[in-house]
Amino acid sequence: MRKELTIIRDEDNTITKSILIFDDPFLMRPILNPISWRILNLLAQRPMYSAEIARSLKTHEQKVYYHMRQLRKMGLLSIDRKEFIKGAMAKYYRVTHPAFGVELPFGERKLSFTSLAFMNEEILSFFDEFLHSGTFEGRIVVGSPEPHGPYKASARDGHYAVQLAFFLGRFGKMPSDFVVKLDADVKAEKEEKNNLVLIGGPGTNLITADVNMYLPIRFDERNYWAGLLNAQGRTYNGDRDGIVAKIPNPYDEEKSIIVLAGLKYIGTKSAVIAITNFSKEVLKNYHDERMWATVIRGFDLDGDGKVDSVEVLS
Repeated sequence: MRKELTIIRDEDNTITKSILIFDDPFLMRPILNPISWRILNLLAQRPMYSAEIARSLKTHEQKVYYHMRQLRKMGLLSIDRKEFIKGAMAKYYRVTHPAFGVELPFGERKLSFTSLAFMNEEILSFFDEFLHSGTFEGRIVVGSPEPHGPYKASARDGHYAVQLAFFLGRFGKMPSDFVVKLDADVKAEKEEKNNLVLIGGPGTNLITADVNMYLPIRFDERNYWAGLLNAQGRTYNGDRDGIVAKIPNPYDEEKSIIVLAGLKYIGTKSAVIAITNFSKEVLKNYHDERMWATVIRGFDLDGDGKVDSVEVLS
């Protein structure tokens, strides 16, 4: 099996959709089962747990569980989250791909419009919630350049949003709203319940500080500039170290937050360069998870004093 992109064009828009291609059509048999197909259609609307699906389908939970297990083996379902329901742990599942199919070895044609030539599957997957409509949906949040927050810090990395916006502009149309916001304005205007791209660490970006506790790899709460800590307790404390992370928005679980941040402003620059210039390498271990993070380190390979390359550390 492999993932590819389909392109759908109408009079007003050009949109893409990820499709899982089966090399052996026989492997698609479980999808063709009526119950499996109904399960997929239910989960395409929202994540659900097995008992909830059984009630919707008016069938036995054990039968639903059997078909869900087959779909998971195929890689068509994944766990979205876990919650306690009536004293028991319930696993909410979601569909991993919006389309499935087989492909015959002919019919390709070259695209005549340049914007899609730059598209790559990793970016479209990672920024799915932000780009799926063909227009950027969310806010890019940078730290205020004025002294603010508990550390009275002044952000020096807001201009990195230009690099990111230039990159994301190739994947969708210009949004009607002004999407770049200062962290202080997001808090004042209570705009946390959006898809958010946070640029800058928790010392200079108040929104990054608010969500730091939810990150799989987080900044040391005792001193945000001291290091990044992963789940195994390993610390990364290089000036050029940064994270590329994605989590569900704790203010609205339907939304997502992407964090591009470093211990120092040069680490934040490294994180932005990682996602814009080296996305295939940085996201090679990202598989549509809603909660994911990796540590990167920037390097100056040509010796001009500027970060021009990155290495994935975890």
